[in-house]
Amino acid sequence: MSLPVRREPHWLKLDEGAYLGFRRGPDTWIARFRDGTGEQNYNALKVPAHVRDEFVEAKRLAEEWFVQMRGAASAKRGTVRNAVDYYLTHLERQGRTEAAHVARKRFGVILPDSDPLAHRKLESAKREDFEQWRERLMPGRQPQSVNRYTDSMAAALNAALKGGHIGDARAWSLDALTNDASHDEETAVFLSPAHRKALLANAAPFAADFFRGLELTGARPGELARARVSDFDGEQIRFTHRKGRPPKLKTRYTVLSVEGAEFFKRMSSGKAPDDPLIGNPQGKPWPSASWGDAMRAAIAAHQQSCEPTGRLPPGVSAYAFRHSRISELLQVHGIDPLTVAVQTGTSLHQIEKTYYKFIPSVMKAKLAAVKD
Repeated sequence: MSLPVRREPHWLKLDEGAYLGFRRGPDTWIARFRDGTGEQNYNALKVPAHVRDEFVEAKRLAEEWFVQMRGAASAKRGTVRNAVDYYLTHLERQGRTEAAHVARKRFGVILPDSDPLAHRKLESAKREDFEQWRERLMPGRQPQSVNRYTDSMAAALNAALKGGHIGDARAWSLDALTNDASHDEETAVFLSPAHRKALLANAAPFAADFFRGLELTGARPGELARARVSDFDGEQIRFTHRKGRPPKLKTRYTVLSVEGAEFFKRMSSGKAPDDPLIGNPQGKPWPSASWGDAMRAAIAAHQQSCEPTGRLPPGVSAYAFRHSRISELLQVHGIDPLTVAVQTGTSLHQIEKTYYKFIPSVMKAKLAAVKD
């Protein structure tokens, strides 16, 4: 290239206030834009190596950035946390207070101030930063839960882009993790009674109560977290769950064993009807997926103190109590699959797919007959 080497980029005007620059020497591309306040904004363009025509690619990236800049009153160059905070405030200004409340709690779990991504500049964040953040979320969580969190992050940052925050959406557009449709046999983890007892013994008291509630009902963790004292009538619990696209609220009533009824009577004793049936240490409903932290702490405590033969299987999460309950209702207690499906809020198809080996042979024969 015949351009002389110099510190100042060689600029090419593409539009009013919009320039594409090339810095000879390091041979890098940069875009410059004057916003409505008269301030000059700069953006180092990440032109991939070995493209057929660097200028064409740099011009395309610059024009994408100019479109974004023109859509904002002024450019905002902040951290990922700043961008998420903008999104939460944006929801509140739209009058979506409940959505903002739920999202704020969710981001408190998935993007705490201790996470390195929170302090990363949005404009310099790379795909590997978000992939590493997702890896930090995965222990103790099911793939579909992690996918929901990455979707929430993408929604927040895409909204921030529209509001003038500078960043590259390709960095946080991650492919979904596999096996997210259901908790099938490849992802479902079953715990023996001894393993469950050990986890409860190593869990913090309030977390142990929560996990015990899962063990006695086969509920999803989110369902039990939402359950109020008024949902328990002494014999059964009313659970709610959103499912489908768009998600629809589904309700079911889970009948309890004598032992289960006694446990939940203790959990509800002295509480107001609107109090959580099993609250967190502050007596509040468990925040979205915060039981995962409590489960990881219990797992770590158990693994450090147990004999090698007593170690837990990989992939244990709070959902393991649900899987174990369903398998034992079928295998140990001989409850028919339809009743188990109704009681735990799943389907006969999912019972067959995930728990087939636990269905008594007589029940398998009946199911086969129905298919015929």
